[in-house]
Amino acid sequence: MQLAPAQLDAHLSKGLRSLYTLHGDEPLLQQEAADTIREAARRQGYTERSVHTASGAHFDWGAVMAAGGSLSLFADRQILEVRIPSGKPGKDGSVALQELAQQAQGNDSTLTLVLLPKLDRQTRAGAWFAALENFGATVQLDPVDRAALPQWIAQRLARQGQRVASGEAGQRTLQFFADRVEGNLLAAHQEIQKLGLLHPAGELGFEQVEAAVLNVARYDVFKLSEAVLAGQVARVQRMLDGLQAEGEAQVLVHYTLAEDIRALKRVKDALGDGKPLPMALREQRVWGLKERLYERVLPRLSPLALDSLLHAAHTVDGIVKGLKSPGWPTDGWQALHRLAMQLCLACVIKPTPEAKQFARP
Repeated sequence: MQLAPAQLDAHLSKGLRSLYTLHGDEPLLQQEAADTIREAARRQGYTERSVHTASGAHFDWGAVMAAGGSLSLFADRQILEVRIPSGKPGKDGSVALQELAQQAQGNDSTLTLVLLPKLDRQTRAGAWFAALENFGATVQLDPVDRAALPQWIAQRLARQGQRVASGEAGQRTLQFFADRVEGNLLAAHQEIQKLGLLHPAGELGFEQVEAAVLNVARYDVFKLSEAVLAGQVARVQRMLDGLQAEGEAQVLVHYTLAEDIRALKRVKDALGDGKPLPMALREQRVWGLKERLYERVLPRLSPLALDSLLHAAHTVDGIVKGLKSPGWPTDGWQALHRLAMQLCLACVIKPTPEAKQFARP
């Protein structure tokens, strides 16, 4: 049984299952979901809790199985918590998890909670995960997308009786807040709590948020790729500055940008040869959000423009490795800024003045 995070509270109010699996790379959301399940379990008499972290090839899965089948003298019900930080239980773990899942059926003395990181498609298709899903409830906890972050912040503020102004002024405040905490949801939660301590319930002004919220944003190159393809000029510049400040490797940033350019070129060539777009995207292993972004930008990119971008990517490859190229900055980060902005400008619907300065070849 699959549950959306938003369904968890309503599900628990109707009664507990004996097996829950939480998987995802967002620590805050996983922690909150686990706390919600534990609290519901405690209210129903699950007073004892044992935690087992599967780390390394020599982890004793027999101890987990034994814990699941035994209770102390002082508890009628227990929570058995199994954490698998790597997301790879191994051969013995796979067998043990399948047995735990089967034993959970009709077992009202032990509630098993399995905590996993984000899993790829192949792992989710494995027998052990299928058993967890079939015999219990699984919740996939994805990071909050940047577009949804302002609303998430507004909802969290509302929980503590606070809100921003209505209309454009409030949206500006929420966007500013989101820019400060993007990619760092745990810090975002802490900044929201800080506002609750600094100011009483009611409306928060932009000045109050600006003065209180620290710049704790964290960026990764994969989100940079999405921002570039979405034509989000200001965000791309902010992300590149953030990646540089965090010490990200220039070659990794270049590789991400260049891979998108190469994939766009291959898909464009395939379309020119008469291949259907879905097939061309699948061959280049483009799916999810990127698939939608590619579908949007491909009609805007001519073969000539893609050839120019490909040449620029080749030039920047040399620059980040210490070579010089006429007409290009000698600094690797400046060259990456220009390459990113050239692709971003080609993807944006209405070019902005700050983007146009990077559009020169």
